[in-house]
Amino acid sequence: MNPAELVAIDVHTHAEMSSRDPPDDMPDPFLEAARKYFKTGDNRPPLAEIAAYFRARRIGCVVFPVDSERSTGRRRVANEEVAEFANASADVMIPFASIDPLRGRMGAREARRLIRDYKVRGFKFHPQVQDFAPNDRACYPLYEAIAEARLPAIFHTGHSGMGTGMPGGGGIRLRYGDPMYVDDVAVDFPDMPIILAHPSWPWQDQALSICLHKPQVYIDLSGWSPKYFPPQLVQYANGPLKHKMLFGSDYPHITPDRWLADFEAAPFKPEVRPLILKENAVKLLGLAGSGT
Repeated sequence: MNPAELVAIDVHTHAEMSSRDPPDDMPDPFLEAARKYFKTGDNRPPLAEIAAYFRARRIGCVVFPVDSERSTGRRRVANEEVAEFANASADVMIPFASIDPLRGRMGAREARRLIRDYKVRGFKFHPQVQDFAPNDRACYPLYEAIAEARLPAIFHTGHSGMGTGMPGGGGIRLRYGDPMYVDDVAVDFPDMPIILAHPSWPWQDQALSICLHKPQVYIDLSGWSPKYFPPQLVQYANGPLKHKMLFGSDYPHITPDRWLADFEAAPFKPEVRPLILKENAVKLLGLAGSGT
């Protein structure tokens, strides 16, 4: 990947369809609820289509599955498949993995193997969908493996579009989206860069405080159109946190096309825009230079 050839780097892209395994025959009420929440159609593109979409727009992307097998019973897209395809499409893709952190030491073994053998560059967690508190000590063996490699971890924070409108919210506990849980992780793993995913409503001020307080904590702006960003988020992005904000779309739920169009009209300072769109991610992900 040559960042100089890209117009932006999207740090939040979902791989939700396997091209190797047969479709999961389990009914997926979460998918239907997500379509209603995000106002999208039946859009779960395979990895080849994701790469083509981003390549046509000269946008790099961090791509990952979500391992919610224990909590939902839905089969995940294999980390190995995502990593192999992303590494073969390294001009636009950066592979992240997802492991249920309550797998404990077995999860840590998987993480080390993925880092060593599949060149995984980071990890994605969705505490609400995966049904865990980020500061649960049972998760720490996995964090230790990630921190050893000094790789970043993305944690979903704030409200969850997944489960919205379903009876009982689909069993999802919103409290696990409170970024203060992740503050404990940031204290205990200062060598693990942490990305708080999404505007963290209704805990936006907590997320800003953590990001201001902890040097290794960043915020990605995915999952919301920029025209709906809380005013304080824009204020801090234009000021003390301008080097810690990252462009993310939440593709395919929100497309980069929509996000970038709304970003143009949002009140971000001209000198801050390139930081958010690409430069902050280049530094965080270690992409400076001609290759990854």
